[in-house]
Amino acid sequence: MTSHALIGRSRVVVAGLAMDALTEDEVVRHVVAAVRRGEGGHVVTPNVDICRACARDPEVRAIVAGADLAVPDGMPLVWASRLLGTPVPARITGADLIWSLSEAAAANGLSIYLLGGPPGIPCKAAEALRARFPGLRVAGGAAPPYGFEKSAEGLAAVRQALVHADPDVVFVGLGFPKQDRLIGVLRAELPGAWFVGCGGAISFAAGVVRRAPRWMQRAGLEWLFRLCAEPGRLARRYLVDDLPFALGLLAMCLVKRLLRRWRSSRRGVH
Repeated sequence: MTSHALIGRSRVVVAGLAMDALTEDEVVRHVVAAVRRGEGGHVVTPNVDICRACARDPEVRAIVAGADLAVPDGMPLVWASRLLGTPVPARITGADLIWSLSEAAAANGLSIYLLGGPPGIPCKAAEALRARFPGLRVAGGAAPPYGFEKSAEGLAAVRQALVHADPDVVFVGLGFPKQDRLIGVLRAELPGAWFVGCGGAISFAAGVVRRAPRWMQRAGLEWLFRLCAEPGRLARRYLVDDLPFALGLLAMCLVKRLLRRWRSSRRGVH
């Protein structure tokens, strides 16, 4: 039985992807309950860039479709769901889940593992999380070298360290879809663990990369904050690729909403 069947919650389709209409607290409670039952899983947090990749690549789309939980990381997706009349409760990011799931892990005696980020960053993130949540069990962490997944030796080293640590929750911050492909490989080794593809969350938790202020996050402007911080790396991705996709998605959802209202009014006339 899949975790979808166990939750008994609704899913909504946004940008062609099925997403779970859950709050962050509901995601955390589900993960903790599943771990206690010995049932593992995979959390993916699609944003506009991931939705765009899924629209182009069936293999990438299958990765998202195969995750046990998919929650929107990106206000355009939240806005699109509202326009479609099937709203999701909120934006849920890996950068938020690393804190809320770690808090729940500390409260329930569960262990976490941090995989990803530059050398030394998982250790710094672990220190920050333990300082915030006394008693948190950090089973381990690793910052594998670039390209490790392309060699049998590199992949085996990551797998062996993770299996030896035997954590309950694994945060994998290697960027989509690399992190989620790796999760697909590692899940077989730890069937009772939950894996969270969290992008840059480990670096955020370590304090080496700043997040946007809360008001910018709520207003859907976190991308602008990151663009200003790293224009050379992010300008093409955000301005050339993601922004037109987001605007097109919202325009399409608006048209669907207006058509739905028009048809409803026409039925009322007759």
